[in-house]
Amino acid sequence: MLAVLSPGQGSQKPGFLNSWLELPGATDRLRGWSEAVGVDLVHLGTRADADEIKDTARTQPLLVAAALLAGEQLPLGEVDVVAGHSVGELGAAALAGALTAEAAVTLAGVRGREMAAACALEATGMSAVLGGDPDEVVAAIEKHGLHPANSNGAGQIVAAGSLPALADLAAEPPAKARVIALAVAGAFHTPYMATAETALAAYAAEVPVQDPARVLLSNRDGEAVSDGPEVLRRLVHQVTVPVRWDLCMARLRALGVTGVIELPPAGTLAGLVKRELKGDGAPEIVTLNTPDDLPAARDLIARHGGHQGGAR
Repeated sequence: MLAVLSPGQGSQKPGFLNSWLELPGATDRLRGWSEAVGVDLVHLGTRADADEIKDTARTQPLLVAAALLAGEQLPLGEVDVVAGHSVGELGAAALAGALTAEAAVTLAGVRGREMAAACALEATGMSAVLGGDPDEVVAAIEKHGLHPANSNGAGQIVAAGSLPALADLAAEPPAKARVIALAVAGAFHTPYMATAETALAAYAAEVPVQDPARVLLSNRDGEAVSDGPEVLRRLVHQVTVPVRWDLCMARLRALGVTGVIELPPAGTLAGLVKRELKGDGAPEIVTLNTPDDLPAARDLIARHGGHQGGAR
């Protein structure tokens, strides 16, 4: 059984789309999405520097567009399961057939713009808590009035909230844990993003959606969502609730996934899967970063894919 994963914000790298735009039609595809979202995705994926592509309003549509550019080069009919981390779930929803590519990129543009606006309302941030007992880590996060915004598995939980509270957590870390501040604009996946959720919901009300054609895992609880309107509701609500990537990985294990492909810019999710789903039955992993990786990805699909009927 084969799963395709779409990464989230923080995975981007300067120039990571250069080689993809050498494929026939890829530049025109990206230009079309750029017009739809009002952001120059060609520039951002090729010539922009690291500071320019860490802007939330630009990064989010760029990442979804990158996942779709690469995903459309794969035999998606043989892919059994798709999932995405945070904004990557929009790309996953499109690859599952629930959204059109244009709708996914445009939603990512609205999402990024509105989350950036929400970040400007109050000084907030996020810090990764690495190691420690998970229950003790969550208790420490909540003790400081913070939110466990991402439970990523592999010993990584992300705290989010006010900057003073994050400083207090860093000064008093949980036992056997390290606290590392993240270079993000604000407290994503918390109630601080309420205005972004409201704006995204208003836009999403006009977006057409279909039932997924393959298993689509939800960040909320790792469960497969088979109803199109429910997919869209979860995508909207996702901006204010925690990302439970740990539960998505547990679901991959429960489904019996034996092969995993991470879409570009790949590496982060593959690393989490490698650390979490190790031992007997560990899936074979391909990180798809350039078109040169496509033969390995297609070979993995040929050997592990095409079992989605049983997954349901």
